[in-house]
Formats: sequence, structure tokens, C-alpha cells
Amino acid sequence: MAELSTVARPYSEALFAVAKADRGGLAAWADQAQRLAHVATNSDVRSAMADPRLSDAQRASIFLSLVQPAVDKQFQNFVELLIANDRLLLLPQIAEQFQALKDEAEGVAQANITSAFPMSEDQVSQLIALLEPKFGLKLKPHVTVDAALIGGVRVLVGDHVLDTSVQAQLVRMRDTLAA
Repeated sequence: MAELSTVARPYSEALFAVAKADRGGLAAWADQAQRLAHVATNSDVRSAMADPRLSDAQRASIFLSLVQPAVDKQFQNFVELLIANDRLLLLPQIAEQFQALKDEAEGVAQANITSAFPMSEDQVSQLIALLEPKFGLKLKPHVTVDAALIGGVRVLVGDHVLDTSVQAQLVRMRDTLAA
């Protein structure tokens, strides 16, 4: 079977194309896509949507009634399309890819920062200020703590990794000595 992200890609690209043409703004579209994805991740909803006794119209009605606040007519049509193509459960992947397309269009990237110790807001701001010129993008930080790093930080932006952790330095030193 095809990878879920591969199957979801055409839907997220189509949704993004419609969102760009709309004057409502990409943020509003991303919010609605995220709300749909949130409902689709619920295990009870997933079970109900897989019930073969329900018609497509019933599935759409049930699913859309769970989304609060209600989504626009265009999103209702999108949900009906996904149900007709048996792709409703791809909504989390579609919303994730939509967010990535939105970020790319806005020149924004997600910066996953892993630190050995908790970082203050000021420290995160200073780090982001140093990294934005390097990547040429506006970065949205997501900070996690991993004591295994021993010290320093590891930053992941897209496919790029900047690892200044003590753990990485020790691994490099080990590899150098073993060579």
C-alpha cells in the first residue's frame, strides 16, 4: 500500500490551491484543516467512519457535526469528497502537509530545538535570532528537553540539522580516535 503521506499529498495541494485563491487568508484555512484533523484522530470517530452500515451522507453529517465551530461550506464539500474517495482518515496528514505548504509560502519554517536543559523564552529568542539569517527563513521554535544531550542544543529545520550538543561532540571525538 502507498505511504499515507503520498496519498494525502494531492488532497493537501488541492486544498492549498483553493486557499491561496481565497481572500480569507491561509491562517483561517489552516485552522479549519487542523480542526478537521483533530476530530479525525479520535479513535471513536475513526471506528464510526469505518462502519459499513453508514452511507456517505450519514458519515459526512456525523463527522461535520463533531467539528466545533462549524467549518465553511468549502470544507464541508472537501469532507464529502474525502468520504466519497474513502480518504477521510487521511485528514491528519493532509492538515500537516497543508501547514507545511502554508509555511513555505510565507517563508516560515519549523525549528525543532532539543536542549539538554530547559530554555527560557529569552534564550530561545536569542537562538532564533542567530539561526534565522543562517537559514534565511522566519523560524517558529518548538523546544523539547533531552538530558541525554548532556549539554548544548540540537536544531532541526526541515532537512538541516545543527547539532552542537556535548553528546554529538563526544561521538565525533570517539569516531576520530577510532579511525
